[in-house]
Amino acid sequence: MTSAMHLVFHHTRGDFIRKLFAIALPIALQSVMFSSRGLVDVLMLGQLGEADIAAVGIASRAMFVTTIMLVGITTGGSMLIAQYWGAGNHKGVKESTALTWMIASLTAAVTVVGFSLFPSQVMRLATDSPEVITLGTDYILLTAFSMFGVACVASMAVGLRSIQKPGLSTFFSGIGIVSNVFLNWVFIFGNLGAPAMGIKGAAIATLISSAIEVCCLYGYLYSKKHLLSFGFHEMVTVWKRETVIRFLKLSMPTTFNFLAWAGGLFVYHAIMGQTGVQGLAALSVMTPVESISLCVMIGISTASAALIGNQLGAKDLESVYYRAIGLVVVNIGVGIVTATLLYLSQIYILEAFTALSDETRALSQKFMLVLSVGIVLRSLPMMAIVGVLRAGGDVNFCLYQDLVAQWVIGIPVTAFCAIVLGWKPEYIYALFLLEELIKWFGSTYRIKSKKWIRNLVEN
Repeated sequence: MTSAMHLVFHHTRGDFIRKLFAIALPIALQSVMFSSRGLVDVLMLGQLGEADIAAVGIASRAMFVTTIMLVGITTGGSMLIAQYWGAGNHKGVKESTALTWMIASLTAAVTVVGFSLFPSQVMRLATDSPEVITLGTDYILLTAFSMFGVACVASMAVGLRSIQKPGLSTFFSGIGIVSNVFLNWVFIFGNLGAPAMGIKGAAIATLISSAIEVCCLYGYLYSKKHLLSFGFHEMVTVWKRETVIRFLKLSMPTTFNFLAWAGGLFVYHAIMGQTGVQGLAALSVMTPVESISLCVMIGISTASAALIGNQLGAKDLESVYYRAIGLVVVNIGVGIVTATLLYLSQIYILEAFTALSDETRALSQKFMLVLSVGIVLRSLPMMAIVGVLRAGGDVNFCLYQDLVAQWVIGIPVTAFCAIVLGWKPEYIYALFLLEELIKWFGSTYRIKSKKWIRNLVEN
């Protein structure tokens, strides 16, 4: 054990850790800004009423399902881009970015059509409140078109992360969130001569700010003739049967994995809806708080995927295993610190939600304790899956593990306890963590097996 820990320390000290945090911090900041879009909507709409909070919570979760599907597609591209970069193949980097953008954009088009045709049906999956359904339908109809922006930004962001340049996408995400806050202020409350539109105003602000972010990011990259600024030539060249098949073999399991996982989160939201509007409102408060709380761990895990992928592409296979273990330890430590800070600051966080009733506020405090424990519990599986296993293309294991942990065990147990046994909302929320406990053990076993250590771009 001592010898193994010595090897872990030897391979992760010094420049490696500095490089990890140099990549992780911009990614974490970008994740904070991305999550802040939902938090800003909830905070601003929270001044109007609990129905608005519940509506935007359900609608945002539905949008999140689509967003996470697009992230799954782009993650497949990031595996290839990272290893091409490690191998020094710039042509492969640019072509993989082009292919990622094309497939993500096509997927976004399909989801926009779906949300435009069936917005109220989506809302009815999680609530039977007519007021919440009406408010959420207005929100979905407008924000659906922002999925094109998500596809464009995510495609380029994964490329920038994979070549260890995440700061660019982070900067332009900052432009997006600042414009979103400003436009929310204008359209939700009716400032600068605009009418007060409430939840519809939040949707308009999201759509416009997404377009601003895309235009600024792509305008900069193409004006600078950046490595990732692909053109029509790369789009045609990369559209080969073997190239597309290799991409799909990586992206489709990951996309289905992300979609099933995100769909499961929506089901959890629907299960909580069975406990009443208070449970839904408290969960809607927790969702953006949770997203922001996890951002540092997400940043470290995503940065780890880039570094592990670069090493695999460069065929530096000897040190990868020990660095993977070291990265897991780092993420657990970050999770403990984050959870402690969140729990100690819960009173100040909940004070920001001024429209909550006393009962919902008390329930949210109970949820906050569960969330703090959950952050620590998520730290190992997050690093193992996002930072290590997928970097080596071990996408099928990640898919099967998530399906079993969430859909075979987590959701059925939680639904039974909520619907049949009638458990209180705080206990139902705690059961959301059952799947993370299962993935903790499964992910540890898989890392130790070393079956994930593979070069994906070697001909």
